[in-house]
Amino acid sequence: MHLNLKIFVLLVCGLWSASSSQAALFEDDEARKAILDLRQRVETIRQEADQSRKLSTDESTSLGKSLLDLQRQLELLKTDVAALRGVNEKLMRDLADMQRSQKDQEQLTSERFAKFEPVKVQVDGLEFFAEPTEKRDFESALAIFRKGDFVNAQNLFVSFIGRYPASKYVSSALFWLGNAQYASRDYKEAVINFRALISRDPVHLRTPEAVLSVANCQLELKDAKGARKTLTDLVKAYPQSEAAVAAKERLSTLK
Repeated sequence: MHLNLKIFVLLVCGLWSASSSQAALFEDDEARKAILDLRQRVETIRQEADQSRKLSTDESTSLGKSLLDLQRQLELLKTDVAALRGVNEKLMRDLADMQRSQKDQEQLTSERFAKFEPVKVQVDGLEFFAEPTEKRDFESALAIFRKGDFVNAQNLFVSFIGRYPASKYVSSALFWLGNAQYASRDYKEAVINFRALISRDPVHLRTPEAVLSVANCQLELKDAKGARKTLTDLVKAYPQSEAAVAAKERLSTLK
């Protein structure tokens, strides 16, 4: 009995010990499983973190490259803008130079044409248009006369009349030619040119003076009779002229 009891106790103890061992074994498996799960989660989180870090690094690298590319593009754009500004400034200078050159050319062309365009002149009470060269030649001859160079003045007036026979300057040219010849004591030639003026233009402002000059030439040539007739004709033809007043005075002194 005691033996059976001992065996029973041993059996119970063995069963209890086996049961306890199974319980401990079960608890160790659960712990290991939890640890493994935890490790797996940690690994997953680590991998996700690494992946996120890698993506962030890649994005940062990509962003850095994009920023560098943008910076290079901005520098290129600045260079292009500077080049365009330089080109534009050069074009503006070229345009200004071209406009200035065109203006100078137009002025030069205008001046050249002006040398050939008729100009309005007033001489001895007459107003008319004359060619620039015609005006220049007449004024040059008259200037020489006024300097007292009567010989050269005669040559210039003769040349003028031959060059411009239809000019409205001719009547005045004949008058001054006659005066240059009178001053040179070439009375006969002076009479010819004074009478040419009288015949050509009897209403010219200088015609009464030309008639009086003919009379003076006749007196110098000792033709008192001819001078008297010329002075008488002057008073009759141009009674209101200053030359007629001088003619009357001269007639009163003639015998």
